[in-house]
Amino acid sequence: MDFRESLAEIEALCAEHVPGAAGPQLAAMALPGLMLDPVDDGHLATGRCRLGGPALLEPGTPWPECDGIPLSLLAVLDTDPLAGWLGDRLPCRPGLLNFFYLDPDLDYDDYRHIDLFEDARVWRVIPADPARAESVAAPAGARSFAATPLRASPIPTLPDQWDPAVDGLDFGPDRDLPPCLEVGEVCGAWTERYGDGLHRAFGWPSLLQGPLQAEGHVHLLQIDGFDRWTFGDAGVLYYTIPEDALRAGDFTRVVAEGQCC
Repeated sequence: MDFRESLAEIEALCAEHVPGAAGPQLAAMALPGLMLDPVDDGHLATGRCRLGGPALLEPGTPWPECDGIPLSLLAVLDTDPLAGWLGDRLPCRPGLLNFFYLDPDLDYDDYRHIDLFEDARVWRVIPADPARAESVAAPAGARSFAATPLRASPIPTLPDQWDPAVDGLDFGPDRDLPPCLEVGEVCGAWTERYGDGLHRAFGWPSLLQGPLQAEGHVHLLQIDGFDRWTFGDAGVLYYTIPEDALRAGDFTRVVAEGQCC
């Protein structure tokens, strides 16, 4: 499915649930995204996309640490098979993206000063050339999760009802309901059509509690709980990057942010 072909369905969905000019305005915000579904057979995976397992790093790339504590690898995203669907939403060709985070469940009695929510040292996204990348096992001190292949399914995405982007929609002078109510109807219909899996890449994120702090960023990946890992109490972890950093392929400026139920 070409992204442009999916827009007619999005426009019809928005027209049905959102009144006035706000319906077309919301439909115009649609972005190409991907649902990431775990699969048992690696042959069904999209490229080398997976949760857990060893990192895929270029020779000589050090394993990321925070104050001497090795981070844990949560996922690898193989962007090359995704580029055709994402189009200009992926302005660079980063190849493989390794997503790391400091595991909050390990015993770090000597490192209680580290803020797992605000300290930018506790996450890292490291790109790697697929032709040069080597499998690197997690060092001692990092948690190693079972490798679970992921199949990436192209989906059109819309902003969540809690996203600040919907606040500017024009519902007309006679509408006094908050935008989140109408947009929530579309979100419900969208979920019924495409599913509610919370492993996703690019497009608009699916929010649990409210807007992300990093406004104006491109959404890279959101990870739901898997294996023995979860963010807080049944939470979701979001990785985003400023638009100019993505164009430049500068993944040192990625921001990670979690939300819990």
